[in-house]
Amino acid sequence: MKKEMSKTYNPKDVEDKTYAYWHEKGYFKPEVNPNGKPFTIVMPPPNITGQLHMGHAFDGTLQDVLTRYKRMDGYAALWLPGTDHASIATEVKVVDKLREEEGKTKQDIGREAYMERAWDWALTYKTRITDQLKKLGASCDWSRERFTMDEGCSQAVNEAFVNLYEKGLIYKGSRIINWCPTCKTALSEAEVEYAEQQGNLWHIRYPLTNQDDYLVVATTRPETMLGDSGVAVHPEDVRYQHLIGKTVMLPLLNKEIIIVGDDYVDMSFGTGVVKMTPAHDPNDYEVGLRHNLEQIRVFNDDGTMNELAGKYAGMDRYECRKAVIKDLKDLGLLEKIEDHQHNVGECYRCSTTIETMTSEQWFVKMESLAEPALAAVRNHDTDFIPDRFNKIYYNWLENIKDWCISRQLWWGHRIPAYYCDDCGEMIVAKEAPERCSKCGSSHITQDEDVLDTWFSSGLWPFSTLGWPENTADLEKFYPTTVLVTGYDIIFFWVARMIFMGLFEMGETPFKDVYIHGLVRDSQGRKMSKSLGNGIDPLELIETYSADALRFTIITGNSAGNDIRWQDEKVESSRNFLNKIWNAARFVLMNLDDDIMEKKETAVANLENTDKWILSRMNTIVQEVNHNMSKYELGIAASKIYDFAWNEYCDWYIELVKPRLYGDDEQTKVSAQYTLRVVLDTILRLLHPFTPFITEEINHYLPGTTGDIMVAAWPHFNDAFVFPDDEKQVEFLMGAIRSIRNIRAEMDVPNSKKTQLFMISTNQDHLSLMSTSLHYFQKLASVSNIQSINKDEIKENYVSAVVDDLEIYIDLDELVDKEKEIARLETEKKKLQQEIDRVSQKLSNKGFTDKAPEKVVALEREKQLKYQETMEKVLERLDYFSK
Repeated sequence: MKKEMSKTYNPKDVEDKTYAYWHEKGYFKPEVNPNGKPFTIVMPPPNITGQLHMGHAFDGTLQDVLTRYKRMDGYAALWLPGTDHASIATEVKVVDKLREEEGKTKQDIGREAYMERAWDWALTYKTRITDQLKKLGASCDWSRERFTMDEGCSQAVNEAFVNLYEKGLIYKGSRIINWCPTCKTALSEAEVEYAEQQGNLWHIRYPLTNQDDYLVVATTRPETMLGDSGVAVHPEDVRYQHLIGKTVMLPLLNKEIIIVGDDYVDMSFGTGVVKMTPAHDPNDYEVGLRHNLEQIRVFNDDGTMNELAGKYAGMDRYECRKAVIKDLKDLGLLEKIEDHQHNVGECYRCSTTIETMTSEQWFVKMESLAEPALAAVRNHDTDFIPDRFNKIYYNWLENIKDWCISRQLWWGHRIPAYYCDDCGEMIVAKEAPERCSKCGSSHITQDEDVLDTWFSSGLWPFSTLGWPENTADLEKFYPTTVLVTGYDIIFFWVARMIFMGLFEMGETPFKDVYIHGLVRDSQGRKMSKSLGNGIDPLELIETYSADALRFTIITGNSAGNDIRWQDEKVESSRNFLNKIWNAARFVLMNLDDDIMEKKETAVANLENTDKWILSRMNTIVQEVNHNMSKYELGIAASKIYDFAWNEYCDWYIELVKPRLYGDDEQTKVSAQYTLRVVLDTILRLLHPFTPFITEEINHYLPGTTGDIMVAAWPHFNDAFVFPDDEKQVEFLMGAIRSIRNIRAEMDVPNSKKTQLFMISTNQDHLSLMSTSLHYFQKLASVSNIQSINKDEIKENYVSAVVDDLEIYIDLDELVDKEKEIARLETEKKKLQQEIDRVSQKLSNKGFTDKAPEKVVALEREKQLKYQETMEKVLERLDYFSK
């Protein structure tokens, strides 16, 4: 005999215990379904610097729902977890810790000692976020957990780097790059965020050489003029055509720079003259290449001015700006200053304004990698869900520049390039060479730089499965099935995984990319530390439970859209779970332990209400399966919620209570069996969304031998198709609702039993009503049901219409005639509005000629129904008026 459920559900007594039980049983591994078709998700690896926030909770819940669903459906479901070493963010943390605790810089202790501290820090903190994901219920296969800097991933990084290099797709050269003066490292285009800033536009006079005239240029960064090596005009600009090839004197440094003609210049903007600083502006850089302009870099790595800046050397860039402006004023060369709103690039990690400057770095040639990646999505080898995100993907790849992959950091994958200290030969190799391939010297030094974090992340779908080794996991689980991620990293990560997967594996790394939105606060704002509007999911789990948090996230979700967080929603989810617990407790208290052994008797004696709920359950199962296959997780969850709460708890349980308490053993067995079957199906459907409470209730179900986590997922059952019974019970429910509404409007207490009179030409409905008295007694406080003729209607009767049935209730002296007239007038007004709406629609030839025939027919049926109901309402009004 199973133990009795506690009166109230306490998630704190269940969640940690249940998670540990699942883990111990090995349920998170795909081997629980060894012969199943593979279903694979690789977790977007969270940074080891972070902690669980609502974005992680959202992302993790979506992945867990899909994994649990597929696991129950017999798939060898692998959700592969891992974390990212996050080069820049981690280095900032470790450097700060070193300074605060030891008063030292990383240079003070050296690279080897620094790396020891970085690894200690990483090993301490990388488990923190995974432990937090476990609190959420994440059913990852932790035995396969990976880290972007573990031995296998590091081997994969070296393999990919060398492969790309040998194909001529990686090169080292001096190009214009984005530079963060605070982090002191290069950044890729994807790592620069742009923000609107209020600034100025300074108009500066550049004197023409040996003339009394000048050209006026406008700039938002006067300090960069110290690196000017030319000015540009449009070659068709008649104002300046005669000056092309001549020179101007660069103010402050008093040197000649050339005037060039280039189509890049916009003749209509400003004066039509643009200063050229090829070492500090990407557009100037390209113009400079076309006209062989000198690249003069005037910034140091820390944002101060170098010796090429003349007397301004050593100044901070903003200090230099002030000095330059003052000197230009003093020389009479500052024509005017205008307010100017413009986009300014900022480091995505520290928000420092970045500098663009030429620098020797490592780059990946992107053109030949981007083409097959574009084709993969266009040909539907990979599909974005929803597909509107294709545009973001296409736009980035179609306009992509070569990818700067080197970073001036110590924490990360060190670039596998080696230099001979004696002859200068460069060797790119997977393993460190012992001797120089050119001169034989053993004096070899490895490149100081590390790779962009996104380089290793781009290999994630296959490096985590054992590549470059040909492992069993790689063979079975690649390509993966679906990637679940936010729209904010489509170009950071998704595109890179696709082109790296195509390059190394010859096929796209995933079939589907499910794009979700962001969790915003109740006002629609992005959650951030600066706004102080962040929500800690761990606190929500502590207060409401992991299941309540998960269900709230899912029911508010549709692919690609942001959701607004509201505490009322998580409270509603908790209430729903309590409803399920209480309903299950009631059902189990009324089930025989051997009920599933009585299946044959139960099925043979099913009543119409049993068949109705089984048939409705069957429909919901079919619809939920369709929604899940389309990644419509929010819709699926809402349908399960409505069915469980409204149809099962509020209707079916109440409908069968008299049978549970009666003496008819056969009907009791059928009711018990149906309660058990539907509850079991609800729990299975709910399990991917709310795993803890469903597993806990499942253990109490009579006839249960296994755990719900590995139970079979429900599918449509031909044995549970009862359309006629569905119609009958829906009709009875409509009648009960009508009676309840009348009693509520008349303020009749439930303790006051009333007679029910009915008029209809449909004998089946009259018979059904008569044989269903026990339902009306229980659910509508009806004492008796009687069929009458119209001439038997008394003045103190109030009425309602259900399909072709007129219902009358004798309220004796409780009837307020004026109140009933008012109610009928209100109903008349509503009906007239519907009749007018449908009539207007049907009188519109555009609708009747173009709409599908079925749609038009449905509107005509509505019109007839409204008119028939109106006739009955008018009859009642006429009766009371007399």
